[in-house]
Amino acid sequence: MSDTKKPDNIVFNEETQKYDAALKPYATNVGAPAIKVTENITWKNKNVHKANQQIKAKYLELKAEYEKMMAELEYNNLVYNAKFSFQPIIGDTYHLYRDKNGQPFLSIIAPDQCDFDFIGSFYLNSEHIWKRIDDKDTTDQLQ
Repeated sequence: MSDTKKPDNIVFNEETQKYDAALKPYATNVGAPAIKVTENITWKNKNVHKANQQIKAKYLELKAEYEKMMAELEYNNLVYNAKFSFQPIIGDTYHLYRDKNGQPFLSIIAPDQCDFDFIGSFYLNSEHIWKRIDDKDTTDQLQ
């Protein structure tokens, strides 16, 4: 083949030294519609914003669930490490208090029947996990 430049309307591949217009994924003749690059920046920005909001919402859900699980773990450890001299029955309610030395102990006596330092009320579920049942916010009492 010659080393001369071909006209613009001729599709010639310099690497393979062949005419390959029929192999192109786009039209190559002069009468073909022009290829125009569409502006999609606004579409991208809008969808990136939506995706980021969705990911952030999912993150906040997972974070709240994690914090709930960690609080449950702390309460579970606190109750299991408390002093008690009976075997708790699954499904029954027990009350956690602090003694004069600040050590936690578990009791069947309700908080309105005594004047101990009340931490919270718990029940033992079927999975042997202590669940807090009162609405009082005592996260500062764990420390």
